[in-house]
Amino acid sequence: MSSAMLSVEQTELINAVIEHAIAGATLDRVYAKAFAGKRLAASDQAVITTHAGGLLRKLNFYTALAGRQLPLTPQDIKPLLAVYFQHQALHSPAVKSLLAPADFAKRLEQVSTDLALVDGCPAWLDELGQRQLGERWPAERAALACEPTRFIRANLLKTNVEKLAKRLAKEGVSTKAVAGAPTALEVLNTASLFRTETYNDGWFEQQDAGSQIVAEALDVKPGMRVVDACAGNGGKTLALAAMMQGKGRLLAMDVEQWKLDNLKKRAKRAQAHNIETRLITSSKTIKRIALTADRVLLDVPCSGLGVLKRHPDTKWGDTESRLPVLAELQQHILTSYSRMLKVDGILVYSTCSIMPNENHLQVQRFLAEKPQFELLDEQTIWPSETGFDGFYWAKIKRVAE
Repeated sequence: MSSAMLSVEQTELINAVIEHAIAGATLDRVYAKAFAGKRLAASDQAVITTHAGGLLRKLNFYTALAGRQLPLTPQDIKPLLAVYFQHQALHSPAVKSLLAPADFAKRLEQVSTDLALVDGCPAWLDELGQRQLGERWPAERAALACEPTRFIRANLLKTNVEKLAKRLAKEGVSTKAVAGAPTALEVLNTASLFRTETYNDGWFEQQDAGSQIVAEALDVKPGMRVVDACAGNGGKTLALAAMMQGKGRLLAMDVEQWKLDNLKKRAKRAQAHNIETRLITSSKTIKRIALTADRVLLDVPCSGLGVLKRHPDTKWGDTESRLPVLAELQQHILTSYSRMLKVDGILVYSTCSIMPNENHLQVQRFLAEKPQFELLDEQTIWPSETGFDGFYWAKIKRVAE
């Protein structure tokens, strides 16, 4: 990377992001707080997210390079920024180099002998990856340490990929089509997507290409009765609504009302009028619609170990301790929510993880206990092969009550 200068304000905002992230705040909320009330140019926001994200993706590497240890304290952040800037050939009047060039080169050589450390991978995750994925793990580990690519999904209720690309180009957003993801465009520059009229008019949503592939796997058709039972903020729900051409009934369910409220706002902008939201308050919510759905999407809560490029804070929180709890929750959701599916209907179980214990092994356990279902197809979307985030989906058919 060529030498570049960061302003005092940029440096202070990067400092604030890192301080809040190591305190346990999610990265999305940290950015929202850092940018609140500031009229930053899109280029300034891009600088901050690029470098804060780059540091967090390899937090243990830069911590070792700075001669510190995890967990960090607020007092460790300035030295951490210093070695990060030195490694990236960046300069800032707010943070000076920590090490003389010869000392920096020597320490860099020392820490670079540990390939997992170079990839920003904590020991617990490296052990899990080796155990779960074997020889494949080093390539995935390296891919998950890369800067994420920006993808958007064309809202087929309002436009198509070609028209979207042309309109965005007029607003300074450069894009290209994505092989294997027919509704996706890759964003090639740092233009602010959410300040465009194209976005305000509901022509697109920001969504990883891999996530779009998961939604396509459900194979929905106009007029169907479809349930997205773990809808969250509704990225896949909106994709399904577009594939249904706004026809039929699409029930978006979740256990958190605020997520459904966000989905309603997004659905209004997208003109996805066939979406109905419903809060899951108890098992009765599921029982009331047993054996009624043509399609069910179960995008279950997971470790997020396929989307570490985008959410590197996941590696440094309590994810390791949550893995057994998540595994039981996934199996519970798959067993309970599959009751909504009618005979000959199709269910897609999906995660944003690449670990078999959350994916294929969960599906095999379910099928062994539920002979009235059969596996039609499954796919792991590998970051090392696609450049997308990592996902898994399994297409399951109900063959009997």
